Amino acid sequence: MKQSGTTTLLQGAVQDLASGVVSALRGGDHTRESGTWFSVSANDGTGDLALAAVRVLGADAVLPHVLLRMPPGADQLALFSKAMAAYPPATGAAPTLLWSHWGMTRALRALRRLDAPPADRPTGAEDHEHHEHHERDERHEREHPESEPDAGWLEDVSWQVLTHQLAVLAPLAVPGEDSAVARAARRRPVDVARGFVRAVRRRDWLQAAGAGRWLTLLEGVPDTLGLESGLDFVALMGGDDPRVALQVRAAQLMRTGEPV
Repeated sequence: MKQSGTTTLLQGAVQDLASGVVSALRGGDHTRESGTWFSVSANDGTGDLALAAVRVLGADAVLPHVLLRMPPGADQLALFSKAMAAYPPATGAAPTLLWSHWGMTRALRALRRLDAPPADRPTGAEDHEHHEHHERDERHEREHPESEPDAGWLEDVSWQVLTHQLAVLAPLAVPGEDSAVARAARRRPVDVARGFVRAVRRRDWLQAAGAGRWLTLLEGVPDTLGLESGLDFVALMGGDDPRVALQVRAAQLMRTGEPV
């Protein structure tokens, strides 16, 4: 019973966090500027649950910062980094877990660059210390680059398995960001399109939304797919699940380049 109760609480925390991310991506309220969707529950006695929820969403927990180029607050950076440290991939972890952690690492680097003070702005003592911290981070990244996990397991999988795995790794689908997973998707746009249609027919809205997000970044997607209307349909049918809404909003934002 305790395990079941903990699982239910975590699912609720993930749903709440995803709802906040969707709200920020829509740009419809103050959370877009304040980042409060991300700091909620960090210091109210449910901090461990908040960390676990951030780890479940992975890099998507900070997607509004990445897509909308919003510099994060120090508390957001600290919570995101703490979630990564609290739940590192175990030895022998599944490839999707390894890649999810790698995606969070990449997102954290991007956030730190956003958080750094502009080079041409006069800096006070605090900003100077902050700037030195970022320089140390960047120097460490150059000297110790974060190597990608192996992606060979995606090479010969069926189109059904490929679509499932890409949907799980949808947080890696970000404009201008390359990875071995993204390259695997780019080699098989027709297969991903087939997987999207299959997921819709099976009413697997979360997989359809994740696949649709990848398809917005791929060239060679058949025009007959009708991706835009397909994503609208997925949002209509599965939008009560904030995780589905998150993927659809991300896909729409990446297609238009503007808040949706």
